[in-house]
Amino acid sequence: MLDEILRNKREELAELRRKPLPPPPSLRAVQLRRDPGQPLRLIAEIKRRSPSAGPLSMALGIAERARAYERAGAQMISVLCDQKYFDGAYEHLAEARQVTSIPLLCKDFIIDEAQLDAARAYGADAVLLIVRCLHPTQLSTLMRAAAERGLAVLTEVYLPAEVPLALDAGAEMIGVNARDLQTLVMDAPGARQILAALPDGVARVHLSGIRDVGQVSEVARSRADAALIGEVLMREDDPAELLGKLVAAASAA
Repeated sequence: MLDEILRNKREELAELRRKPLPPPPSLRAVQLRRDPGQPLRLIAEIKRRSPSAGPLSMALGIAERARAYERAGAQMISVLCDQKYFDGAYEHLAEARQVTSIPLLCKDFIIDEAQLDAARAYGADAVLLIVRCLHPTQLSTLMRAAAERGLAVLTEVYLPAEVPLALDAGAEMIGVNARDLQTLVMDAPGARQILAALPDGVARVHLSGIRDVGQVSEVARSRADAALIGEVLMREDDPAELLGKLVAAASAA
């Protein structure tokens, strides 16, 4: 699946480079680290579809859902921008930016600086770079290019061997995906082990697989600083009530 997505992404680049971009809005500071006693920070995700879950709720538009997430207590919003596999678009960032004041994460399979330009132009404050998708030199180059544009970087790993690659590239925020992007199989215990082993000074983010209050509480008691909540919220036509409960659980642990 990942190989297929990356082949398609390379094919899309020529069109993306030709696309006129709007002037970029002001950036918002991204802070995912939490001090002792602070609640787990929750990143709420907007995605209309995924290869593993299929179609998700479209009862709310992008702006309406982004507004609901912020009101319910999300501290960051992740916006899927891949069109073919997730029904996303960079324009969805702009729609969310117009109605929210919290930081936005551009979640895409980024392999080229043109994608960084699009993310910045449409309102992202941070971008996702996936170690498995990039050669180490390419990862370092994109990390520097993002910094030049003022974009924070959340670096995603899945395997323990990917952590040194992320750190060598300068990662300051590392997200550990509990889902194998090749097979789509979940390994939550493995993700928790990697998160626990990350060095001090790095923001730790739990990615994928959180579905309920109990799981949020468990992650909140761990060394994780933040957690991304995606599919479970996107199955809700109105996510505010559920997200409110998850935020409360993140604060109570």
